[in-house]
Amino acid sequence: MSADSIHILMTGGGAPGAPGILHCLRQEKSWTIHLADVDPEASGRYLADHFTVIPAASHPDFIPSVLKYCQEHQINIILPLVTRELIPFANAKNIFEEKGIHVLVSPAASLDIANNKSALYQFLQWRDIPVPAFRVAETVEQFKEAVEVLGYPAKPVCFKPSVSNGSRGFRVLHTGINEHDWLFNQKPDSRYIQYEDACRILSSAPFPELLVSEYLPGDEYSVDCLCNHGESRIIVPRLRIKQINGISVKGQFVDNEEIKQTCKRIVTELKLHGNIGIQLKADAAGKFQILEINPRVQGSISTCLGAGVNLPVLAIRQELGLPDSDLSVQIRWGSHFSRYWSDINY
Repeated sequence: MSADSIHILMTGGGAPGAPGILHCLRQEKSWTIHLADVDPEASGRYLADHFTVIPAASHPDFIPSVLKYCQEHQINIILPLVTRELIPFANAKNIFEEKGIHVLVSPAASLDIANNKSALYQFLQWRDIPVPAFRVAETVEQFKEAVEVLGYPAKPVCFKPSVSNGSRGFRVLHTGINEHDWLFNQKPDSRYIQYEDACRILSSAPFPELLVSEYLPGDEYSVDCLCNHGESRIIVPRLRIKQINGISVKGQFVDNEEIKQTCKRIVTELKLHGNIGIQLKADAAGKFQILEINPRVQGSISTCLGAGVNLPVLAIRQELGLPDSDLSVQIRWGSHFSRYWSDINY
């Protein structure tokens, strides 16, 4: 296959990170970029070469609609950005491959674990890969018991749905928060919640399975990995200095060998493939623990371009069997990044 005639379909064209990932792909001047989203007015509509509206991943026409578009537009490879689309794509990968269309996604069995935070923590714990102290709760009573066992109110405790993404449902129980200061001196932030309020809300509707864990106070890292069926090819840790709504907006690239070795083990154990994101945070003793895995290209992966490595392009080249000489690139460790909003006028 010639690198001069590549057509890429990237889903999630309205995602916050889509413009940055598109910028990475644009470094290959001859590639044609197609974006797709459920929203007909997604921002990506005005940034790519072509745009199409597709059904949600839960819709029965999702795979048939994407396949039809790919065949009509000679798509060579699909790059999914949406977490909910990963398993449908993985399950239908053979259908696309029969038509000569690659799908950049990990195996469905790996995604089943990585996308379920409780299953992931259990999987990692069984393999002695460090995770925070945790409990899985399926009822309000189990939630209350888990919070107590994990040391609340003496220690802060956090919880999140086993299946969620983008910080949805994540909350922290912390008695040390100055609520007056938080109300008048801090911008709105929904991460903290009173224990009584959490119990009331969780009792008001069907209870979602929750991962309840200790709250880690140390530095947080997001790690971008390029994987090839369980083999780690590039691992790039970056310190999350500032976040807005769970999205990194300021950070630094740090060559931390402990983090890199932990991520390498995870990639091997889960047989992950393509662009993968792994998040870690340090406990009170400075030991890094796994927070979660994003088994897809992360929205902030575009920051790595400024450190000297274009991970989305390398993943596509790897998948299509194209030369990827950039693997020998020297990452600019210690460099910083800052992200900002931009505009589209149409």
